Amino acid sequence: MRSTAEVIDRFNRAFTERDAALLADLVAEDCVMESVQPAPSGERVVGREASTEWWTALVDDPATQFTPQEVIVAGDRATIVWTYRFGDGTDQWVHGVNVMRVTDGRITEALGFSKTAGEVPLASETEVA
Repeated sequence: MRSTAEVIDRFNRAFTERDAALLADLVAEDCVMESVQPAPSGERVVGREASTEWWTALVDDPATQFTPQEVIVAGDRATIVWTYRFGDGTDQWVHGVNVMRVTDGRITEALGFSKTAGEVPLASETEVA
């Protein structure tokens, strides 16, 4: 059986090597994936087939580039800190993180979070009532 580190390494390689075939047999039948968009909760994708199709479309998109920056593995959990480029412009990228769960050598949960565009007021900027 593959370890969490092995599963996440292969998952990341699917994106960096643009090889969707590496996703084969990595996704559990009951996988739940939440993308970073649309904010605030992201698109929820459920099941092996739907999750694999969603990730395959991302892998196969030549206009984008996913680059893992750091991977932290702790038991059945992994955190992937990444950069996602969606164009050639200097501002056409986003920094984010995926929180992953691996059970029995397959991805069962993948929750995506990213820095968002637009204004989000900080606590120090809000008025106290």
